[in-house]
Amino acid sequence: MILAIKPAFQPVLDPGFIPAVLWNRAYRAKVKADPGARPLELALSRPDGTTFRWSGSILSSSAANDVLTLRYIERHVKFLLWQKGGSRLFIAGAPELAASLAAIYSKTGARAFDWGFIGTRIFGESIRVEAVDVGALPVAKDTVMTLGRNLDGCRIGFDLGGSDRKCAALIDGEVVFSEEVVWDPYFQSDPNYHLEGIHDSLKRAAAHLPRVDAIGGSSAGVYVNNEVRAASLFRGVSPEDFETHIRRVFFTLKERWNHIPFEVVNDGEVTALAGSMGLNANQVLGVAMGTSQAAGYVDAEGHIKPWLNELAFAPVDFRDPADAPVDEWSGDHGCGALYFSQQAVARLAPAAGFDFGDMPFPEQLVEVQKAMAAEDSRAASIYETIGCYFGYAIAHYADYYDISNLLILGRATSGEGGAMIINEAETVLSKEFPELQIKLVVPDEKTKRHGQAVAAASLPPL
Repeated sequence: MILAIKPAFQPVLDPGFIPAVLWNRAYRAKVKADPGARPLELALSRPDGTTFRWSGSILSSSAANDVLTLRYIERHVKFLLWQKGGSRLFIAGAPELAASLAAIYSKTGARAFDWGFIGTRIFGESIRVEAVDVGALPVAKDTVMTLGRNLDGCRIGFDLGGSDRKCAALIDGEVVFSEEVVWDPYFQSDPNYHLEGIHDSLKRAAAHLPRVDAIGGSSAGVYVNNEVRAASLFRGVSPEDFETHIRRVFFTLKERWNHIPFEVVNDGEVTALAGSMGLNANQVLGVAMGTSQAAGYVDAEGHIKPWLNELAFAPVDFRDPADAPVDEWSGDHGCGALYFSQQAVARLAPAAGFDFGDMPFPEQLVEVQKAMAAEDSRAASIYETIGCYFGYAIAHYADYYDISNLLILGRATSGEGGAMIINEAETVLSKEFPELQIKLVVPDEKTKRHGQAVAAASLPPL
């Protein structure tokens, strides 16, 4: 799978990094020079008929070319699965690719995690791959979520995290009460722990309002029409109790609150919405580097979309899989979580010269942040490396999103290290991708304090 890739910048602690954006460009350049290049069209669909289309070209078939093409298309499919989401993949123009992808995305294939998680867990059916004639491809059918930017009336906004529940009360867009309540949801097996905990926060906020007109919330995970499809907050709950009590937990809460407008979406989407509202701008991709990598997107019209935007699982490094970092959960190589999170800091720490032993990742991050504040060059090399990764990843994301503003946040970007990440990313973008005019933005203090709650509260229209 050798292509001529010559990055202008190399991550100081990880010189083997192969930026996905440059690999893809090299492949497309090879296609352009190939007189036998073939058109290829893909359609990714959901059970409800939502469909995303992609058109491109691939190399003529040969033993060497077929290896490159499978790599190119498989990584593209992987990105689309976690960016937009779907369980039915239709391929027109290369039936042999459909057969190979069907084997990869299967119960026993290399992408068994994606096959089960995206397919059965999120969309209720196994991922299937089918070769079709171009005329049989389903037509594109995307939607937007007409949620957000509603600030009239008395509202409650909440955000459910792994260590605390944030909740705020608003009157006509002004925060009149805000608090964080510590909780420990990850390993709680009793679904009532979660239900009553969320209800308690809502009651605390409601005590500061003359009435409650609407409730909006955000949480890490996948939510479809207010149903919990997959979320780490509830991983301690048995599958049976999840189906009986958690999947429709927000419907239960809505009943308790007299069926007032009640909307819950992924926290990444609310983060992007908060950034868009704070910047008074659209085409915003929000990326949070925390425990893992989270993301959300606001389009050119100011809408959030019912996409997954789970960029933690989206490939950004196309080096040989045998040499790339492996995500222990999905088993895949070179994906975002290991490059843009506290996991990335812990992965790079030994190469920088730190020896943290079995110290938990959050504590490792704190130690690296302390070292950075003390002007330790070892810490600086970690953030410089992440910044280099990020510059190339932003250019890669721009192949999939229409981006004018990129909002950067999360605990891994706190302090001097965050400034170095942004500086390095901007350097890569300006030198390697001058055609991209993307503004990198850190949220202001008001947005950090209240932006998420305000944006969440604004989700339901009255």
